[in-house]
Amino acid sequence: MKVYELGEGTPEVAVIGGIHGDEPCGPLAIKRLLAEEPTVQRPVKLIIANEEALEAGQRYLEADLNRVFPGDPAADAHERRLAADLLAEIEGCTTLALHSTQSYAEPIGAVKAVDTVAREIVPQLPVSVITETDDNTDGRLIKYPNVIEVECGLQGTDDAAKNGYELVRAFLAATGVLPLDDAMDRLSVPDPETIPVFRVEGPIPKAEGTEYEVFVENFERVSAGTAFAAVDGEAIHAEADFYPVLLSPYGYADIFGYRSERVGTVAEWNAD
Repeated sequence: MKVYELGEGTPEVAVIGGIHGDEPCGPLAIKRLLAEEPTVQRPVKLIIANEEALEAGQRYLEADLNRVFPGDPAADAHERRLAADLLAEIEGCTTLALHSTQSYAEPIGAVKAVDTVAREIVPQLPVSVITETDDNTDGRLIKYPNVIEVECGLQGTDDAAKNGYELVRAFLAATGVLPLDDAMDRLSVPDPETIPVFRVEGPIPKAEGTEYEVFVENFERVSAGTAFAAVDGEAIHAEADFYPVLLSPYGYADIFGYRSERVGTVAEWNAD
């Protein structure tokens, strides 16, 4: 784990990239920002998490880092030790964790629940969709206070790296680390009235097989009875209406993605 600190004093804001070694957008965004040597208004930590997995170009070496929090400093598995170290590093920080996906090209924001930090920061980020994970955290970092996750775009693409950089600058502006006039173009932040919010209800299991297909689009309503995916040519039909989240044939080992319900827009979210 590599930790960069900008500014004087104890940081209360952090950005993490490289939780997964096959998602280079976060580290690239952090390195691009560091190369600019920005003047900060409050201290911040910029963290490249799983350096070993990044070097190997693999999601993880021994265990999925974003499924083993809080970790164990005495564990045999590299990622379980790293999870404990990373959690200690961001204690007391409002944190942005950058990821990428195999299922959706536009930036997605994710929070565990609608709390004060989410209400203040998420509407200032250039994301197209927001998800509330609720209890579907699966040992993820997002289950801890004041953590926001973003999916920057399609894994390994230049667009994901560009989106990651813009998300970092917007987050640092929203948290007072960078001045607003030194941040990204604020006009690229969507109108809160147009940003839909989806509450994740649970994972969609993926049976063992050799060939997987997905027939529907993420965040678009799937009606009961619709064939939304297939395993080895055998279609899977929706038992009830749902909205798919991060649905893809091969993005996860044992699930297609998640089912959710649409609960409104960011503007309505903030009006609660």
